[in-house]
Amino acid sequence: GTLLNLSVSDRGRSDSLLLSWDEPEGGAKGYLLALSSLGSATPLQNGSAGPNITSFWFHGLTPGMHYEIEVTATLACMETTSQTVTAQTSPSPVRNLSLSSGGSSAMLHASWVHARGQRDSYHLALYHSDSQTLVRNVSVLPNTSMFLFDGLLAGSEYALKVSTLAGSSQASTSIHQWTAPSVPTQLRLSPGSSTSLISSWMGAGGAAWLHLTLHNLLTQTVTTTLSARRGLTSYTFQHLHPGTEYWLGLSATAGPYTVGGPNATAWTYPLSPGNVTLSSAEEQNSLQARWSTPAGERDFYLVTLQEGEDGALTRNISVGGDSGHVTFHGLSPGKQYSVQVTAVAGPYRASAHSTAAWTQPLAPSGVSLSSQGSPYSLLASWEETTGESYVLAFSPMEHSVKNSLLLKGVTNFTYEGLCPGTLYTFEVSTVAGPYTSTPQRITNWTYPLPPEQLNLSNQGHSTSLQASWRAAPAGNTGYTGTLWETKSQARVRNMTVGNNWTNVTFEDLVPGRQYTLEMATMAGPYRSPVRSATDWTYPLAPAGVTLTNTRQPLGLSAFWDKAAGDVDQFHLQLYSKSHPAQRNISVGPNTHNFTFLGLSPGLQYFLKVTVLAGPYRSSSHFATEWTYPLSLANVSVQPGRRPQELHVSWVESGGGRDHLVQLSVAESLSIIRNVSVPRGVTQLDLEGLVPGSRYRVEIISQAGPHRISSQTVIGYTVPLPPLSLSARPVSTAWALAVHWETPPGQRDGYLLSMHEEGSSAPARNLEAGKDSTNVTLGRLAPGTCYLVGMWAVAGPYRSLPKNVTGCTVPAAPTNLSLTNPGSSSELYTCWNKPPGRRDHYRVILYSLSTQSRDRVQTLSPDAQNITWTHLEAGSRFAVQVTAVKGLFEASSINVTQWTHPLAPVNLTLGSPSASALQVSWAATGRGAEGYVMDVYDTASSSHVECMVLGGDARSHTFRNLSPGTRYSVAVRATAGPFHTSTPNLTHCTREYDALLA
Repeated sequence: GTLLNLSVSDRGRSDSLLLSWDEPEGGAKGYLLALSSLGSATPLQNGSAGPNITSFWFHGLTPGMHYEIEVTATLACMETTSQTVTAQTSPSPVRNLSLSSGGSSAMLHASWVHARGQRDSYHLALYHSDSQTLVRNVSVLPNTSMFLFDGLLAGSEYALKVSTLAGSSQASTSIHQWTAPSVPTQLRLSPGSSTSLISSWMGAGGAAWLHLTLHNLLTQTVTTTLSARRGLTSYTFQHLHPGTEYWLGLSATAGPYTVGGPNATAWTYPLSPGNVTLSSAEEQNSLQARWSTPAGERDFYLVTLQEGEDGALTRNISVGGDSGHVTFHGLSPGKQYSVQVTAVAGPYRASAHSTAAWTQPLAPSGVSLSSQGSPYSLLASWEETTGESYVLAFSPMEHSVKNSLLLKGVTNFTYEGLCPGTLYTFEVSTVAGPYTSTPQRITNWTYPLPPEQLNLSNQGHSTSLQASWRAAPAGNTGYTGTLWETKSQARVRNMTVGNNWTNVTFEDLVPGRQYTLEMATMAGPYRSPVRSATDWTYPLAPAGVTLTNTRQPLGLSAFWDKAAGDVDQFHLQLYSKSHPAQRNISVGPNTHNFTFLGLSPGLQYFLKVTVLAGPYRSSSHFATEWTYPLSLANVSVQPGRRPQELHVSWVESGGGRDHLVQLSVAESLSIIRNVSVPRGVTQLDLEGLVPGSRYRVEIISQAGPHRISSQTVIGYTVPLPPLSLSARPVSTAWALAVHWETPPGQRDGYLLSMHEEGSSAPARNLEAGKDSTNVTLGRLAPGTCYLVGMWAVAGPYRSLPKNVTGCTVPAAPTNLSLTNPGSSSELYTCWNKPPGRRDHYRVILYSLSTQSRDRVQTLSPDAQNITWTHLEAGSRFAVQVTAVKGLFEASSINVTQWTHPLAPVNLTLGSPSASALQVSWAATGRGAEGYVMDVYDTASSSHVECMVLGGDARSHTFRNLSPGTRYSVAVRATAGPFHTSTPNLTHCTREYDALLA
């Protein structure tokens, strides 16, 4: 048939359809039109159109309804052609749309009357008016006529658009509404200054407008009103009255809603008083405080009187807020005061301080001036008086006054550097601030000076003493003195001389006796302190000094005669030129002999006898004598510093001139070495000997005509240590082979010591013959290092040690396992600890699924497990553990294991046909070894099909399924023995009708 190219439109009308067509070739005689409901064969409207007509309107249709229109064209020759088209009318909008909050600050309730005609659904779009953002986007069933929007912002305007959907067309209606506002909380009002208050609150976002009203509670008037938009959380009220209480109220508004909020009260800070002063009042011991009244208000003034520099509280007075002064009576004289005036308004205070002021002081009492025996100073003292400080005046009589100032707390002052024997005057007054009391006055004298540089000297004479001194300063009238015997206190002479004398001589005194002279200076009513000097007359030397030798016991005896005069003691000095120590003995004045015992044998001694009288001495001539010599003792022979040396030492107990050291081989008596050493030498090193050999030593001592031999002593030279010592492991057993080379010289044998490294067990010792060059140490622990020490032995002596460290081969770890703890990224390795020791374990993890690098870990020798983390999921790994000791290693067998695979993600199901179900997914990480899919019939829970796929698969289509049936599908990722599944996802296969449509 001929195509008419039918098209249908509604031109924006929901109850009409405009049908248009193309005129066929050759034209048409007319057209018949039939409109019926879709799926119904009964026509609802019929129409016709003449030739050359290509459109037709159908009116009175139902909105949102599906219609079928058939157009039949009558062609020439009575032929007809028909064509059918389907169309849908546009839906109509809802009616009576309403949106209300019902007083809620977080919900809006929408309702409407259903639109006329048919519809598929309703679509609701809720917008926030201020931000123009879409808040809710909801589609509801076509029979729904209301909806509740919750979780909205308080105090906000919203716009709702409700659209009726029918096919691809829609019809919309809009409405606006507000949510009720929420009241701000935690309103605070606090002073910012004396003329401002700071208000703040929380939760300001729940209202479109905030209204604040500030009241002056003192005048009961409104001070400030303020309206602020949403979001303001604080405001500062300026230009207020200081010290005044205010009340603040707050309310919230949003659209037609207004809600009252909290309120708060606060005070502004008061201003501090100005020009605070404290001054003396007319009444004695009184002070008056004054101040000027500041602007603003206050409840009262608190006036605090403080005493001293530390501001100790003395008085506290409250006066009215209009007062300007207050007077304090009965205060302490001579004290410093200050005042603090505080304006109090509510809980707040503002203070101001005055400068210090003083009360009139009293004069000091108990004034005294004393010399205390000093010629250069006078001590002035007085009793403590209240005040700030003291003014002192001091000067010699008939001279100008010298003033000085002392702080409070000082009640005495010493004047230094005065003239001896002089009359002085002293005055003292109390000072308190600008006030000074009447002075107190007193006079006194300084003491005269004693004679200076008094000296008493014998000048080398045995029977006279001369006294001398330097004249005292002016003011003295003469000198008086007395000479005494110091020991007996017997008076010898009295003397009085004029002030121009400076020396006097006392004759006919006893030799070696001590005398004391006492002298004083006289001036005015005072006598100076006594000065004294002392000295001895020179003693006479002893005579007839001799020194004799005593053999039993060994010693020397001294004898001497006493001279005329006094003697304090005799001092005996005995010394030897060949001995550093000397003997010093003091004996009483009545002793005339002394015996020295415990002297060194074979030495020459010298004796001098000295008489002591005070600091003076007189000595005799020298006497000399020798002691008898003794033989040497304590001869010792020890190895020298080198193996070719012997060290010989002895103790010189008997003096003598020199010593002869004789050396011979122990096995023969022939002397091979003769060495002479001088007296005073007590050791000798014999060189060029054979290491590890036995020798005999004898020493002959000489002192004057006497010779004596020491005891014979046997000694060894130290042997040389073994050469090229080594210790290597034996490959077939846990043992060490020790080798060495024979050193030069002699020895009795070898001693070996073996100690296990890090062990507290005692070392193992064994001996080897003197001709041996190797030994094997068996029954050792595997993987253990041993310290082998070796010495050559000769007699009681050992050579220097030779040490070497050898290690046995370690034992390999056993029972190695590699397990999966149920993780996709971790594997756990453990093994049994082998016997013996090792430095560490080297554990290597090989990746068998990917080309990633091997992972190597070094663990402590006591480790027995390790956990591998951050591994690739669904991969196979192998592990090997190696015990390492030095350069030696022992490895375990290799074991393998898999990590758990990760479950597939993004699992989706689709039905491309009525009997097919397509499954697709995405792999996680590197994927898996393979995938297993199970399909179940959801209604019967029966297993329908199982499919196993390779690791590269990402989708699969199941066919031959039942149309319109819901199936449940799960996909498992597999790796070795492990698998991980997705959650089950359900989907329906398509219906046959859907396929036909």
